[in-house]
Amino acid sequence: MKLTGRTGIIAVGLLAVAAAGILGSHAFTPPHGPASTRCPNDPSLALGCYEQRYRSIVARQGVAEAFAALKAGYGADPKMQRLCHAITHAIGQAAMAQYGDVAEAFRHGDNACGSGYYHGVMQGFALSRGSTQLLSDLDGVCAGVPGKERKSLDYFNCVHGLGHAIMAVRSDELFDALHDCDGLTGAMEQNACVNGVFMENLIVDGAHGGHYSKYLKPSEPLYPCTAVAEKYKSECFDMQTSYALGVVQGDFAQVFALCARVGPPFRANCYRSLGRDAATLSRDQVPATVATCKLGRDHEQRSYCVLGAVLDFVYYYHSDVQAKALCSGVERDLQQGCRSAIAGLVGRF
Repeated sequence: MKLTGRTGIIAVGLLAVAAAGILGSHAFTPPHGPASTRCPNDPSLALGCYEQRYRSIVARQGVAEAFAALKAGYGADPKMQRLCHAITHAIGQAAMAQYGDVAEAFRHGDNACGSGYYHGVMQGFALSRGSTQLLSDLDGVCAGVPGKERKSLDYFNCVHGLGHAIMAVRSDELFDALHDCDGLTGAMEQNACVNGVFMENLIVDGAHGGHYSKYLKPSEPLYPCTAVAEKYKSECFDMQTSYALGVVQGDFAQVFALCARVGPPFRANCYRSLGRDAATLSRDQVPATVATCKLGRDHEQRSYCVLGAVLDFVYYYHSDVQAKALCSGVERDLQQGCRSAIAGLVGRF
């Protein structure tokens, strides 16, 4: 399904920025250095050009040099900024081809552009093994990644990346991929995998130059969340507002209204997802994020928006300092809940 015209352009922009904001540093200060020759403006050619470039750097010079080149060119290249998450997928795939082991590839990783590297590692692993081998032992794939016991961010990125990987071997058949995630042991693992499936569904809709998902509908912006089984709805609504904002041309008030029609308890996930989008689109700056969450019409909308935003601040900065500043900037009756949300996250880094 392809979005065209103004709505399609805005949807692509919002999805690209939002996808980069999920679970990792989605922007960075690029080091000074020469930029590479730019890739074509044609969207059908640009991603392939970047993928080839950075895979080649990994093969010749290694992962660290690929990320150094990416960061050097990022600030002056809007196409690279839009495609950055997908480019880091390619770096991860190339790293997996080079190291042949998930845990070893993770040791060379970088959280730039929404942790796309780790998703790419998992996609590379899946494509090298094929669906039968991958799905036969899902629990074993991330067993060697450090931090499993404390549910570290690296471990989360691995099982979340499995969702992306399963979509790759399932040809983006979302409902089949969701069922496959049920094969993991542990609620956290299953939910993280499902989260990756829904994130990949947004990415393949063309936000990063890829193909178009049949599981997204401009006429029904919260689909497929409205159609999946109850056990998948939380993770779906945690993602879906990025797409909905594109459909309504970035009108947060309209998406607050869409979320208000979602039944509890999933309405809260929808509002939190909007908070993440508010933080991401502001580049995690306090005044703009606070102003966006104030578009919520009642305490429930504003409070859950703030919760989603403060979690994104923690992921973005890998620190609680700026997140605490956000909490200090919101309405007084929202501050305690905001601060409480920070405490459980910081230990994962």
